[in-house]
Amino acid sequence: MESPKAAVYLSLVLTMLFWGLTFVFYKFAFESFRPITVIFLRLIISVPFIVLSARLLKKMEKVERSDLLYVLMLSAFEPFLYFMGESYGLTFVSSTMAAVIVATIPLIVPVAAFIVYRERLNLLNKIGLMVSFSGVLAVVFSGEVQFGATLKGALLMFMAVFSAVGYAILVKRLTGKYNGFTITAYQNFFGIFMFLPFFLLVDFDTFRTTIPTLKAVIALVYLAVFGSSITFILFTRGVRELGASRANIFTNLIPVFAAVASFFLLNEAMPSLKIVGIVLVLIGLIMSQVKSVKLRKSQTPPTIQFPG
Repeated sequence: MESPKAAVYLSLVLTMLFWGLTFVFYKFAFESFRPITVIFLRLIISVPFIVLSARLLKKMEKVERSDLLYVLMLSAFEPFLYFMGESYGLTFVSSTMAAVIVATIPLIVPVAAFIVYRERLNLLNKIGLMVSFSGVLAVVFSGEVQFGATLKGALLMFMAVFSAVGYAILVKRLTGKYNGFTITAYQNFFGIFMFLPFFLLVDFDTFRTTIPTLKAVIALVYLAVFGSSITFILFTRGVRELGASRANIFTNLIPVFAAVASFFLLNEAMPSLKIVGIVLVLIGLIMSQVKSVKLRKSQTPPTIQFPG
């Protein structure tokens, strides 16, 4: 049975809220743990949480052998290549440049979705996508603007971008056969083994001598339960119901939620340009979700149909 569209939209908004808050919790986690350790441990916590939840809700499914390669590729795209590209890319580019590069994901996904699945966005959707993108840029540029970047850093960040695009395309294929619990559990399980060598070689010596703060542990649990589990379960549902293109446009809400959370939790400023950017993101997002606008010559008034 098709999910009510309001529930799908709500699940995607919650996904972006939880992902937006991860930027705040990352700062707390990094007080005690290094980046690879954070990613590795959040997967270690995430997998049993998802499996136990799926067992209780009777949602766990067995992936067919013929689909294991796709799940491995999915896991390679995200969490592995995305987080490796983003984590190391941020050491070579400014936060402003990184945010601008990552913001191109919703612009690229519709192109890939059209090539692979023939998903189409109408003119209003495309305008909304650009309006929302301009809002993201306004939010990014409202703070301290630094454009420092090296070629290596830019390539790493674009590796993260195209990994996210690849993830969106592959997860669309898998949602036709499996639910979000199954997909997320398997992708995170394989992700553990992909990160394990890097954790042992790069972070293990530091990790074994670290005494984490309570704040860092709480942040790590949040990142595991919400950032690596619930969000991906909800996101796969959105991709299944709306398609890869329209679901990924919601990622423009991430910097909005991050900005609001930083304002309340980290006492960061909320200048007028950031407020304008937030409004543009919301307007563009609404425009991007209108499925079709048909103008008829008959006396029937114009109708607006929403996805559902």
